[in-house]
Amino acid sequence: MSRFLHKHNISSSSKKLVFFISITTLLSVAVIANCLWFSSSSIIKTTTTYWALQKKGIIHTNATKLSHLRSKKESVISATFADLDAPDLPWETMPEAPVPRLDGASVQINNLLYVFAGYASLDHVHSHVDVFNFTDNKWTERFDMPKEMAHSHLGVVTDGNRYIYVVSGQYGPQCRAPIARSFVLDTETKKWSTIIPLPFPRYAPATQIWRGRLHVMGGSKENRHTPGLDHWSIAVKDGKVLEKQWRNEVPIPRGGPHRACVVFNDRLFVIGGQEGDFMAKPGSPIFKCSRRHEVVYDDVYMLDAEMKWKTLPPMPKPNSHIECAWVIVNNSIIITGGTTEKHPLTKRMILVGEVFQFHLDSLTWSVIGKLPYRAKTTLAGFWNGYLYFTSGQRDRGPDNPQPRKVIGDMWRTKLSL
Repeated sequence: MSRFLHKHNISSSSKKLVFFISITTLLSVAVIANCLWFSSSSIIKTTTTYWALQKKGIIHTNATKLSHLRSKKESVISATFADLDAPDLPWETMPEAPVPRLDGASVQINNLLYVFAGYASLDHVHSHVDVFNFTDNKWTERFDMPKEMAHSHLGVVTDGNRYIYVVSGQYGPQCRAPIARSFVLDTETKKWSTIIPLPFPRYAPATQIWRGRLHVMGGSKENRHTPGLDHWSIAVKDGKVLEKQWRNEVPIPRGGPHRACVVFNDRLFVIGGQEGDFMAKPGSPIFKCSRRHEVVYDDVYMLDAEMKWKTLPPMPKPNSHIECAWVIVNNSIIITGGTTEKHPLTKRMILVGEVFQFHLDSLTWSVIGKLPYRAKTTLAGFWNGYLYFTSGQRDRGPDNPQPRKVIGDMWRTKLSL
């Protein structure tokens, strides 16, 4: 009997153990199946979402993304950060301008550089003229501009002897619209006179005196952004306007502001520039500047006796903000600094640090040196073998070509061309 009872106990325990293991196994299978179902569902959901986003162009496949990033990187290097190869020039510092200025203007008459207007900051503009004497290497004079005159983005040119013509430009700070009012300065008496205003206001138009006529062309229209193709001229002599109205001339092939405009050997050259510019933010009571799409170009055009625009070899890189950044030296046009195409990723402005030479005999370009730093709207002069530049806006450092500080620095270097 005892033997029977012991066997019965063992059999009962075995049955309980088998039952327990069976239940545990079933529960484990159920849990695993549930996890597998959940994981599978999540994968399907994630994959479906990924495909949907990829279809919409929000997500790239690895191969597409790598290719995209590689092309972006190459565009950054080739178009933005890769300054052109150029020798270093022996620059020396000169007396700083009385005030820092951006988008000012300048002309040179003999040994005097006349520097006009410009921004001190976006909220403050200058309304006076500073004069630098190249013989004494000193800033020697300061006098006021007329209260009705524009404060930046002027069209400025001299007859080379005594008179300076100031045409149109932007009146006031931030991104206000241009005005059509125009003036002439007698540099001997320091007296201003009004002349016939432009037919329409223009912002940073290309301006020159050619064949006895004051030529004004391109620039931006009243909204600061739309390129103007118009080209007007009016006869002038000894600070006087000889006609009662502006005459329409052959339109420039490509419009826009911030270009160099040069006359040499009875030919008129228009170099570089851009289409588009900052505009006033809609509804802003202070006309606060708002970034807009811009296209900087390397185009070079020439007008000669045939009065037909001819396209010449382009600049070594797209360049703008060079309207007063040029001088003529030994049958060449020398251009200092400027701005080039926007950064393709950040869309930030990129400054130029090269010094360019345009050979007027062969109509070819070369890069002859570097500035101490990249800078735009420099104001250039040349005297006794020295290339000078002052003012503008410089970069953030050797490794960052974005604009930062508005400056009044002045530099010079001996040129041997």
